[in-house]
Amino acid sequence: MFKHSMRARVLITAGLLVAATALLHSVSHGERIPPHRPFREFPPVLGNWQGTDSPIEQRIVKAVSVDDYLNRVYADRSGAPVAFYVGYYESQQTGDWVHSPKNCLPGAGWEAASAGRLTIDVPGRHPIQVNQYLVKKGLDELLVLYWYQGRGRVIASEYWGKVWLVADAITRNRTDVALVRISTPTVDGEERARNRAVEFAQAAYPRLNQFLPD
Repeated sequence: MFKHSMRARVLITAGLLVAATALLHSVSHGERIPPHRPFREFPPVLGNWQGTDSPIEQRIVKAVSVDDYLNRVYADRSGAPVAFYVGYYESQQTGDWVHSPKNCLPGAGWEAASAGRLTIDVPGRHPIQVNQYLVKKGLDELLVLYWYQGRGRVIASEYWGKVWLVADAITRNRTDVALVRISTPTVDGEERARNRAVEFAQAAYPRLNQFLPD
């Protein structure tokens, strides 16, 4: 049942991409590319979390068409790791679409076990809704949180992401966006992994707003 639901989502998303591409090309008229702070300046220390950069091979960077990215592994005092990836796209009007983890992770051999939504409370800010994705590969299991952020919004839904993409292209002449992904192994249990990922998201999200243009 889950696999059938995933297949339907992929087909619907593909249809939306085709429609959005045609519409974006029809309204493109010198897109405005806002400046953003480079991710190499993102703090390597976030509270109790200490990060280490994990550069991505240039061929992969080229394949996913990101204009800037952050790929770093953070660990807390217990040593529990959290992988943090942000891929930033200055424009999507040329067809350089954000690559959804629901497509990329299965392509890398990870099998989807469950998917849903999670609301995260952020101190001093509005709560954010994100995707929660559990994937397995052999004996390995990862809990993944991800969302789309940019143009002053945090969006979990790929469908609404495309709707706002077209709306902002028409009204604001902008299509910039970032994919934000947090993943951590579940070796100490799914609940602890979720708590760890949420704690990291609460520490990282306020800083992200300093790097992504509203």
